[in-house]
Amino acid sequence: MLSFEEVNFDGIVGPTHHYGGLSFGNKASMTQSKSISNPKAAALQGLEKMWSLAERGYAQAILPPVQRPNLAFLNQLGFYGEPEAILARVIATMPELLSVVWSASSMWTANAATVFPSIDTRDQRLRFVPANLASHLHRSTEVASTQKILRAIFSNSNHFEVTDSIWQHLELGDEGAANHTRLHMSPYGKGVHFFVHGRRRNEMMDTQRKFPSRQTELASRCVAQAGHLNLEDCFFARQSSAAIEAGVFHNDVIAVGQGDFLFCHAQAFEDQATTLKGLQEVFRRTTGGELIVYEVPADLISLEAAVETYLFNSQILKKPNGRRVLVVPENCRSVSSVWTFLEGIIADESCPIEELLVQDLSQSMRNGGGPACLRLRVYLSSEERNALSGRVMLDASLYSDLCEWVERNYRSQLVVDDLADIQLYGEVQTALAELEQILKLPGLYTQTSVKHNYAY
Repeated sequence: MLSFEEVNFDGIVGPTHHYGGLSFGNKASMTQSKSISNPKAAALQGLEKMWSLAERGYAQAILPPVQRPNLAFLNQLGFYGEPEAILARVIATMPELLSVVWSASSMWTANAATVFPSIDTRDQRLRFVPANLASHLHRSTEVASTQKILRAIFSNSNHFEVTDSIWQHLELGDEGAANHTRLHMSPYGKGVHFFVHGRRRNEMMDTQRKFPSRQTELASRCVAQAGHLNLEDCFFARQSSAAIEAGVFHNDVIAVGQGDFLFCHAQAFEDQATTLKGLQEVFRRTTGGELIVYEVPADLISLEAAVETYLFNSQILKKPNGRRVLVVPENCRSVSSVWTFLEGIIADESCPIEELLVQDLSQSMRNGGGPACLRLRVYLSSEERNALSGRVMLDASLYSDLCEWVERNYRSQLVVDDLADIQLYGEVQTALAELEQILKLPGLYTQTSVKHNYAY
């Protein structure tokens, strides 16, 4: 029997991390718009989280940031020439595009793709379906670069397949693993693929809502098809309208699962009792086991408190004794009801969570994402792990090299107006060229802008 292991691939926060306020529906992003960010601190906080888990024995890997600025996107909009000339023209004519082309939002690696282990797919290859991120312009421009990164690391076609994203349209809006959870009894056995959407098929967008739903049911079903899954192993549920209106833009802001355990708010899903009963039936049929569900009542934790602290955007990790560690952001300490609740559940024998690991992720949290947003879970067999390309599995040496690289190349302060600084272009290209060498992924950041023989 092949040995499978859950490997968390965390995104490295890119050197252009800033608060552009581009993510409508994400309260943190909207609130922090145009404030001062610290890219260096953001990247080091993310790396420290990764290393704290690796030191505990959990398999940890990294995904590099996407190429920035996105010159290919600007070429498609009619900006041609040398990179510095292109950026100068954008600054002069369409400065509102600066935050888009410099966006570091690929740090939210849970949105990179939906991942299907080889043990579950019809062709027995580990499959990635990159998210099309159609709901927001700045995120949609990441797709080609994300696909390139995944194909560079998972390049062995005997083991891996990185598909194209599904068609980029709001009716097919797909936000990746942030709305998908694989549940299972054992890493060696089949899993249930739990997809959550905000809008059903053939349902018009609700213009009366305060915030839009991002994931559609049709997209989830198409992603499952592209992932070569058997549909009887899938369960599709609808996110509650109340949660979306409270600022829950992805399911992983209100529910998180790992193995045979689902931790969720009582208002996570529409018709929650029926939804959880149906999920339990599929889980029982597929795995032969019982799914443990721990629902948090709304009178203990409000939707607003859940969004403010990102309580459910935590990571669940299984310990050797079968119990769980919950990796929570430091923000959970700031709301007394949330912290009191967390202290209570680790003393509750009926809850599998027996330990809290608190991480300072303040830089990412200010832009609207906690521990779960920063990672993409990939179930790898030992053979598949050996087939990875590049230097991406985190060990002490790579952690040290990446920290030194960040210290050397990142600014400690960045505001949106700084994106007009042409010097930033050279700084970022130098940093990315060095990262290629560190990760042993040559050509990862090759970017050629289109040049024409005419002047503006």
